[in-house]
Amino acid sequence: MVHLTGEEMSFDKPIFPPGTATLLDELDKKLMVLLRDGRTLIGYLRSVDQFANLVLHRTIERIHVGNEFGDIPRGVFIVRGENVVLLGEIDNEKELSLPLVEVTVDEILDAQRREQEAKQEHDKLLAKALKERGLRLIPDLSHDDMF
Repeated sequence: MVHLTGEEMSFDKPIFPPGTATLLDELDKKLMVLLRDGRTLIGYLRSVDQFANLVLHRTIERIHVGNEFGDIPRGVFIVRGENVVLLGEIDNEKELSLPLVEVTVDEILDAQRREQEAKQEHDKLLAKALKERGLRLIPDLSHDDMF
């Protein structure tokens, strides 16, 4: 059992139990949300429920390829809680000082397509080389539903 003295207790902020209730402190803040499918969303948290479902306002989808990024405006975005991998507040000062180059949506989508094609070609060559040696390639399941 934990006993708190008067100095350790603070009545300024309500104490929430761990879990989705702690997201209430993040309301109206600019957050980055990483989804299970690998997408990155940035927006203002407007609502959250007991299942950690989120409503983001003024949302953008940020795509990174190398040291470049592009933002696709998405507006109001509802995220099912089970799809959230990571959620954190954005520090505007640090965001501006990142060594990344912003490019247009068309440029970043083209770069993403080229990166995905290169990865697929690499995976084909790797699978062929392993098959010749009597092994098989186990596909990367990091962005698939593993639960």
